[in-house]
Amino acid sequence: MTRTGPPLLDLSGKVAVVTGGSRGIGRAVATGFAAAGADVVIASRKLDNCVAVATQIEEATSRRALPVETNVSRWGDCDRLVDMVYREFGACHVLVNNAGMSPLYPDLASVTEALYDKTHAVNAKGPFRLAALFGTRMNAGAGGSIINVSTAGSLRPDVGDLPYAMAKAALNAMTIGLAGAWAPRVRVNLVLPGAFDTDITKAWNPMGRIGQPEDLVALCVFLASEASGYINGAQILADGGAYRSL
Repeated sequence: MTRTGPPLLDLSGKVAVVTGGSRGIGRAVATGFAAAGADVVIASRKLDNCVAVATQIEEATSRRALPVETNVSRWGDCDRLVDMVYREFGACHVLVNNAGMSPLYPDLASVTEALYDKTHAVNAKGPFRLAALFGTRMNAGAGGSIINVSTAGSLRPDVGDLPYAMAKAALNAMTIGLAGAWAPRVRVNLVLPGAFDTDITKAWNPMGRIGQPEDLVALCVFLASEASGYINGAQILADGGAYRSL
């Protein structure tokens, strides 16, 4: 059957929430969503940064961009974010769980309980709470799309970032579980970036370069749009082919 109506990648009339939206991948994706027609919510820990990005997006796209100070490791902040989005917009159609952290440590025995707990709270606990709340409301409304941003490192963990890789592996599992929670009204998919804008040598990547935040924009717009209406529970590597030997 041939689909008619607006272009499938058009996000006009949609509201998209992006955590960790004030920099890096989150900022690029939020800007891309607005360019595709969506109103966006920029959620991050530092309000000043959220405001700056929201202002830039509004000036560049004429879409509404709402800055919201949010620490996703705190369920109270997650609950407040959900309530604010529905109070301001009346709906949410897209959630991007992008906020993350990977603190450094000299060796495994040096990992403190506080570091471990904070890493899991930001990378797994908060995304679970947000997905549970937004997904439930999406399902009761017009439906939607949840995009979880993990890491290719969760497929091949290393001792140098093990708590982070473990937490992202939990996010991977959550994605698969939630893909069946509200289907077909709410789709849940996973993006696994490889090395993005780091000091890793280019020789590790067949593409000959390190990924940039903008490299994920089109993929996330696709997963947020009607063009990916049959994509649910997918785990999509975006690493330039670095993990092709898996």
